[in-house]
Amino acid sequence: MSVGVPLLDLEAQNRPLRAEILTAITRVCDSQRFILGPENRALESELARLLGVGHALAVSSGTDAVLLALMTIGIGAGDEVITPAYSFFATAGAIVRLGARPVFVDIDPATFNIDPERIDAAMTPRTRAILPVHLFGAVADLDAVLARAAKAGIPVVEDAAQAIGATYNARPAGGIGALGCFSFFPSKNLGAFGDAGLLTTNDAGLAARAKRLRNHGAEPKYHHQLVGGNFRMDEMQAAVLRVKAPHLAAWTEARRLNARRYASLFQEAGLADAVVLPVAPPGCRHIFNQFVIRVDDRDGLKRHLDERRIGNEIYYPIPLHLQECFADLGYRVGDCPHAERAARTSLALPIYSELTLDQQRTVVAAVAEFVGHSVRT
Repeated sequence: MSVGVPLLDLEAQNRPLRAEILTAITRVCDSQRFILGPENRALESELARLLGVGHALAVSSGTDAVLLALMTIGIGAGDEVITPAYSFFATAGAIVRLGARPVFVDIDPATFNIDPERIDAAMTPRTRAILPVHLFGAVADLDAVLARAAKAGIPVVEDAAQAIGATYNARPAGGIGALGCFSFFPSKNLGAFGDAGLLTTNDAGLAARAKRLRNHGAEPKYHHQLVGGNFRMDEMQAAVLRVKAPHLAAWTEARRLNARRYASLFQEAGLADAVVLPVAPPGCRHIFNQFVIRVDDRDGLKRHLDERRIGNEIYYPIPLHLQECFADLGYRVGDCPHAERAARTSLALPIYSELTLDQQRTVVAAVAEFVGHSVRT
């Protein structure tokens, strides 16, 4: 079935770059260098400049970026890492994979990001790091997070998988904490043609340790002082990302324009009281990886949009502290009420950079139709 308005249209983004991307892929094929070659090195240099960070390390996925970051700061069995209860699973999954315990705290209901005021109560003698998530493209309140981390003498690792190009008080996401983690999953604002990610830091020592851990801890080859993993980005993905990265700024501004247009369209439709729109926190440059609204009858609205072939997605239907695999941690319904409400009421609408004004009008009209019907009934 055709989609009236897709949630994401990758073809619209990639089609104009087709010839350039094919040239880059051919360059890799002709070189016969497929792992840790010149495309990786060039991409790392280019992205470090683009993001305003000292060091950038190309890795195999955003998930592996988080895992590698935690390994780099020495997280292991028995440690605790504070992280928000509302995020993609990989954030908490990486903690558990290292034998550590995720300590979930509730979110700020206005931003979906970790509530710094709840961090103090989550601290214990076992706390070894704080892992905030810049969810949906808005940077968490890092000054408040960093102040608490500094008091405890522990590092902050930024999960910036959804926030490439976002800033916080003029500082770049991924360049404020000890380490930053990015994803280039195809649906991201900067997407590869498969899994890929990036680790960033301004600390040369952490960069060197992460680089060694990325390749099984080997330095030099076949000499292992550390046990690392295979977290390498392949050259094909690096080549594709090098073609696409120069367009990120324009794509981001298009998303930000679409967000402003949504705000106007929802206001014009008289939906201000029925639909909660995303907000950009003070000092934050929101890059709108997703445009997530909140409505009381979220599931009803989703069915309505599905019937009208309007793309939408639930991010995320079950908060992390209530996931079955974390049942042994002892969390219960009500422990993180804002995260639980976000899971019940949040719905993402199309926001990709090629989205047209007419398509946005179609989306808002469909939402208005549902809200009007709900009020009448």
